[in-house]
Amino acid sequence: MKTLAELQAIRDRMKDNVVLRSGSSKLRVVVGMATCGIAAGARPVLSALVEEVSNLNLTEKAMVTQTGCIGICRYEPIVEVYEADKEKVTYVKMTPEKVRRIVREHLKDGKVVEEYTIGAVEK
Repeated sequence: MKTLAELQAIRDRMKDNVVLRSGSSKLRVVVGMATCGIAAGARPVLSALVEEVSNLNLTEKAMVTQTGCIGICRYEPIVEVYEADKEKVTYVKMTPEKVRRIVREHLKDGKVVEEYTIGAVEK
C-alpha cells in the first residue's frame, strides 16, 4: 500500500464484510475463542456453527467470526449475534446441538432462542 487511493480501495472492498449500522440484514455471529472458551468446548461449537450456516446456505446472510475473551468466562462457550438496528443477543453455555437450533431458528427464521440467552440463564 503506497497511496491513499490504495487504502481507499481496500476500505471499499472490506466494507461488505462489516455489519452495517442500518439498512442491512446481515448478521455477524461471534464465538468466544479465548482459552476459557476453548477449555469449555468452543471449538466444536464454532465448527458446528460454520457447518450449519453452510448447510442451510446462509453464508451470504451470516458471517461467522471468532474473538478473544468476552469477559464472562463462567458462561462459556459464548456465541453473540449482531444484527443491524437490533440489540446484540448473547447465547451462553453453548453446545453443538444448541448451535444447530440457533442457526435454524435465529439466523434463518429470525426468532431468538430465548432459553439459551444470558438473560434466561441468570434468572
